[in-house]
Amino acid sequence: MGTTPSSPSSPPSPPSPPSPRRTELLDACYAYLLEHGLTGLSLRPLAAATGTSPRVLLYLFGSKDELLRQLLARARHEQVGMMAAVLEKPTNATNPTNATNAAGTAGDGFDALTESLWTFLSAPEQRPMVRLTYEAFLLSLTHDPGPWAGFAAEAARDWLDLLVRAQPPGTPPALAETRATRALALIRGLLLDLLACGDDDRVRTAAGSGEPTVSGESLTR
Repeated sequence: MGTTPSSPSSPPSPPSPPSPRRTELLDACYAYLLEHGLTGLSLRPLAAATGTSPRVLLYLFGSKDELLRQLLARARHEQVGMMAAVLEKPTNATNPTNATNAAGTAGDGFDALTESLWTFLSAPEQRPMVRLTYEAFLLSLTHDPGPWAGFAAEAARDWLDLLVRAQPPGTPPALAETRATRALALIRGLLLDLLACGDDDRVRTAAGSGEPTVSGESLTR
């Protein structure tokens, strides 16, 4: 006996766009995090600072954990956008001496681009964003990361992908990833030192000394 074929299921409806109020509050909460950080975050002072109530935040975002996930996604999105803009600038505009790296040997522009990225990230006006990124990064590596789970791996991949794409066309993939990984390790290490000690002169001197270069170019030669 034949069977009647079932009707195809309807495609899922696209998610509805966030309400203007939700977007406005997400922006305000993000600004609060930049100033106050993640540790010990409580909905009541957050709501008071953003002109709303804990009940409204829970209604719009579902839970405190979901609000935190949305804020971390917002932080990643903004940071990646700003870093991409720095890396997309023509090399000659970011460093007129890009033909020579800090070790005194000819470069291909990657050194100059990553030096400009370091200059951007280490600027005092970027300190709140960098501090928030490190705080979320470390929280995501704890035994019980909760809403921060996965942030470290996702943020590392974001940065790595940007640095791989910043390299000249034709760079062998393995070399591009090696250079990007070393540049990322150096930039992050220097930023952590800058946050921990606040010794701008010492860290900036180390970044520009060429032993090794910030981009890691001399490490791969």
